[in-house]
Amino acid sequence: MSHLYSPEIISQAKQLLSKMTLDEKLGQLSQVSSAGAHIPDDLANAIRHGRVSSVINEVDLATNNELQRLAVRETRLGIPLLIGRDVIHGFKTIFPIPLGQAATWSPEIVEKGARIAGEESATVGVNWTFAPMIDIARDPRWGRIAESLGEDPFLCAALCASMVKGFQTDDLSSPGAIASCVKHFAGYGASESGRDYNATNIPENELRNVYLPPFQQAAKAGVASFMTSFSDLNGVPATGNRWLLKQVLRDEWNYQGLVVSDWESIKELQVHGLSASQKESAYLAAKAGVDMEMASHCYIDNMADLIAENQLNQAEVDQMVLNVLHLKFALGLFENAFTDASVLPQLMNAQNLQVAKEAAQKSCVLLQNKKRHGNTPVLPINRGSTQRIAVIGPMAHDGYEQLGTWVFDGEEKHSVTCLSGLKALAGQSIAIEFESVLCTSRDSNTQHFDKALELTNNADVAILYLGEESILSGEAHCRANIDLPGAQLDLIEHLSQSNTPIVLVVLAGRPLTLQPILDKVDSILYAWHPGTMGGLAIAELLFGDVSPSGKLPVSFPRVVGQIPIYYAQKNSGRPPTEESFIFIDDVPVRAAQTSLGMAATHLDTHFSPLYPFGFGLSYANFEYHHVNISQHEIKLDSTFSVSLILENKSDVDAEEIVQLYIRDLVGSVTRPVRELKGFKRVLLKAKSSVNVMFEMHTDDLAFYDICNQLNVEIGDFLLGVGADSSVELSVPFSLVK
Repeated sequence: MSHLYSPEIISQAKQLLSKMTLDEKLGQLSQVSSAGAHIPDDLANAIRHGRVSSVINEVDLATNNELQRLAVRETRLGIPLLIGRDVIHGFKTIFPIPLGQAATWSPEIVEKGARIAGEESATVGVNWTFAPMIDIARDPRWGRIAESLGEDPFLCAALCASMVKGFQTDDLSSPGAIASCVKHFAGYGASESGRDYNATNIPENELRNVYLPPFQQAAKAGVASFMTSFSDLNGVPATGNRWLLKQVLRDEWNYQGLVVSDWESIKELQVHGLSASQKESAYLAAKAGVDMEMASHCYIDNMADLIAENQLNQAEVDQMVLNVLHLKFALGLFENAFTDASVLPQLMNAQNLQVAKEAAQKSCVLLQNKKRHGNTPVLPINRGSTQRIAVIGPMAHDGYEQLGTWVFDGEEKHSVTCLSGLKALAGQSIAIEFESVLCTSRDSNTQHFDKALELTNNADVAILYLGEESILSGEAHCRANIDLPGAQLDLIEHLSQSNTPIVLVVLAGRPLTLQPILDKVDSILYAWHPGTMGGLAIAELLFGDVSPSGKLPVSFPRVVGQIPIYYAQKNSGRPPTEESFIFIDDVPVRAAQTSLGMAATHLDTHFSPLYPFGFGLSYANFEYHHVNISQHEIKLDSTFSVSLILENKSDVDAEEIVQLYIRDLVGSVTRPVRELKGFKRVLLKAKSSVNVMFEMHTDDLAFYDICNQLNVEIGDFLLGVGADSSVELSVPFSLVK
C-alpha cells in the first residue's frame, strides 16, 4: 500500500495536520449523505465549519462542484471533500452484476468495466466508489451474492485486483481515476441461514484460508480503502473488532489506507449489544481502527469527550485523520477539487457500450443444450431454417430488470432488451411473436398460459426469458426458497406439452434451483442480470454469432437443502461415493439403524451439485490432452510448470477457460478435496490445437496451518487441468525439502 503514499504526500499530510484544531480533525472523520441539486443549509454550514470530510450519494455535477467550493474556499484550511457513490457494476453504462462478471473469468474484461465505471462517475464529481465487494459467497439464499465474485478465494482475488486497478488506474490523481473501497471486511458472506446482517461464525483457520485472501490481495494491489462488515464475526461485530482491523489488517498486512464503516455500523454496535451507548460505540470503533464514520454521528458527537476523558489519545486520532488526508492528497484534490466533465470521455459512448456487450457475452453460461432433429443441438438457432420464434416471459422486454441490483444511476431507457436484441439480429426473414404471459417474475396469474402454448406450437423454437426481478436480490433481499418465483415453474410445465424446442434464458441475481425443469426445456442459458447491452449480447449468443464461454463462479445446488454447497469442501472421514449413496426410496422399510458403510450424504438428493463450480458448455467441442508437470518431485521455494494440449475438434471458433486444480493429500489441518490454482481464457480457432502452460511457484501451495501461520508443507499432491472443478486429479507430484 505504501506506493500510494509517497514521502511527499506523507509530509504534506503531516504539515496540514499540524495546523488543524481538534474540531477540524474530528470533522475529517465524518461522512454524511446528501442528494439533489439543492444543498441543505445545515450541510452547507457543517462544511463551512469543517465538520464534514465526505459526502455520499450526490451525483449532480454542479452540486458536487459547489460542495467542493464550500470546503475549499469557505473553510479555514480549504480541505476538499471525498465524494462517494456506490458504483458497483457501472455508472450510466451498466455491466453485468458482479457475480455475472465473475462468470467471465476474465481479469481483463472486469478491469475494463471498472475503468469505464470510474471514468463515467468521475464526470459528475465522484472520486470514491464502494466497490468491489469481495466477500466469499457460498449461500445463494443470501441476496448480496449478486454483488459478490463467487465462492472461490483464488478467482475472487484475481478479479478483485483487476477491478481495483480499473477504478484507480496506475495514478489516483489522473483524470477519471477514483478511489476503490473493498468490502465487507470480513466474513459477511457467511451470514447464518443466508440472512443479511446475521451473525457469522467462522473458525480462524477457515477465515484465513478462505475469506481473507481476497482482501489481502486487494491490500497488495494498493486499494485505497477498506469498508468494515455489518456483521458479528465470532462474537465481535467487525466494526468494533480490534483483532481483525488492528492485528490482521494493520499489523500483519501493514495496510496504510483508509478504513470506513458501513452505513451506520458504528451506531449499530449498540444494537448488537457490544456497547451501552453511542459514545461507547465511537470508542470501540476508534480503538479497533475505523477512520471514518459513514452516515451516523457517533464520532462527531462523542470523540472530543473521549479525548478529554483520556479514553482516546491525540496520537490515535491524528493517525485516523492522516489516513483520510493521505487519500485526499493522493487523489490530487488539493491541486484541483473541481470536476470539468469536458476533459473526460463521454458517458455511454460507443466504446463503453461495446465493452459492456462483450462483458455480458462472456458472462453468460450455457448450462444445457440438448440435441434434436438429426442429432443437432437446439442452440445456436439456425437463421436459415428458422421462420418463426416465440418469445415468452416477463424478463424478455424489461430494460429495468435486466440492469440488476445496486444500480442507482443507470436508466432503463438505454437498455437493449432481450426482445429488442433478438429482433435486431433476426432479420426480415424470421417472424418474432412476443407474449410476456406474466407481468413480473412473481406473478402467479396463469390466464395467458394457453396463449403462450399456442405461440410455442406455431413456432420453430420458443425462447423463454424467465428468472427473478432485480429487487429480489441485493442487500437485505434474501430468499429461503430459490426456485423460479411466481408461476414460472407452472409456465414451463405448461409449455413442455409442445413439441417445439424450448430455450430457457435465465436472468437472475443468484443461482436458482433448476432441477425441476431440466427435462422440460432443451437448452438453458444463464445470463444473470446482464446490464445495459444484455439483450444484444444474449441474441448474438443464441444465433451463434459468438459461442458461450462463461463458467460458473459458484456451484448450483440441486435443492436448497444442500446449501452451503461448494467445490472446495473437506473430504470428511466418510466421503460420499456413488457406491455409498442410498436414495430414500431404496432404504428398506423397518431397516435396522446402523452406521456401517454410511457416508456424508442426504437421503433425498444426490450429494453432487446440479452444476459444479467452473462449469459451462460451448458450441465448440474441446478436448484436453497430455497434461504434464515439469517435475514430480519439487523442492520448496522453487518454480515448476504444468502444460497441456487444448484441442478444438469442432467447426466453431470459441473461447475455453482452462482451469487448474490441485489437492493437498495430507496437511497439519485437513485440506479441501480440490483448490483452484490457475486459469486461462484461451481463444481457439476451429479444428486447431494449442499448448497451454501454467507457471507456478511452490508458494502458490501455501496455506494457514494448525498454528494459523502461512506455510508450505512438504508432502504429496494431485493435480488436474480441465473444463470445470469436476476434472479428474490424475497427475501426482510431491513437495520435498
